[in-house]
Amino acid sequence: MDPLAALLDGPRAHGAFLLRSVLTPPWALRIEDRAPLTVVTVVRGEAWIVPDGGEGILLGEGDVAITRGPDPYLVADHPATPPQALILPGQECRTPDGGHLSAYADLGVRTWGTGGPVVLLTGTYGMEGEISRKLLAALPALIVLRAADWPTPLAGLLATEIGKDVPGQEAVLGRLLDLLLIAALRAWFDRPDTSAPAWYRAHEDPVVGQALRLLQHQPAEPWTVAKLAADVGVSRAAFARRFAAAVGETPMAYLTGWRLALAADLLRQHPETTIASIARQVGYGSAFALSAAFKREFGASPQHYRTR
Repeated sequence: MDPLAALLDGPRAHGAFLLRSVLTPPWALRIEDRAPLTVVTVVRGEAWIVPDGGEGILLGEGDVAITRGPDPYLVADHPATPPQALILPGQECRTPDGGHLSAYADLGVRTWGTGGPVVLLTGTYGMEGEISRKLLAALPALIVLRAADWPTPLAGLLATEIGKDVPGQEAVLGRLLDLLLIAALRAWFDRPDTSAPAWYRAHEDPVVGQALRLLQHQPAEPWTVAKLAADVGVSRAAFARRFAAAVGETPMAYLTGWRLALAADLLRQHPETTIASIARQVGYGSAFALSAAFKREFGASPQHYRTR
């Protein structure tokens, strides 16, 4: 799978926190939860989102914002409104002086706030992993997609479903949130004025894109430049030049980085799996071969990385 698909695969993305906030001005929430990625969409009314040290942006109905952690930011009816609540790691809510929050109330299933005309949906991902990091490193601290430029039914469907308390609803909401995030990121990367990562743009190339899919879906294969070139139907020299120009590194360098990122995530997610087994899954002939490459990349052996 490619890094965009891998973002939502496995335990690093499961169990995203999803909440509807219903608020009356003046209101302001300071977000200090250090979440790697958060999606905010305005269902009704308006809201400002103000990164620390950055310019505030006004969100209207249907607009979607994606924030990349861990830096704090403010979500408020106005940038000058003092924070009334701090959202800390683990979704702990406190007053600015550290006290227990009592001004906000539980308003129903997955709904919180003071009641009022402003309705926000917030989805927070607690992702961990080298593949996720590869994608997150390509994102700015704040992305905003305007409803007028990017009309999508997903936000409205999520708003309709979030208040239902029926069997299987957590799975439904998780899938909808994932779809909203992936669609928003693709729309952002596809903008002509956006600096999308080279590996994303390279998928548009019919030759390089096919090679990337082979490497990403079959990392355990004994790939060589000659074998990849033959599989995509071009000469070895032409393929090597075309791949390096599109991706910014050689095919074998990309493959090494991809294999080691996969290995790191498998070490984190499957503590019961032996290093030798992980080595075979990602294309190394032995635990020793993986360990040597892994230590060069991460500065620690696979065992130490797993323990840490």
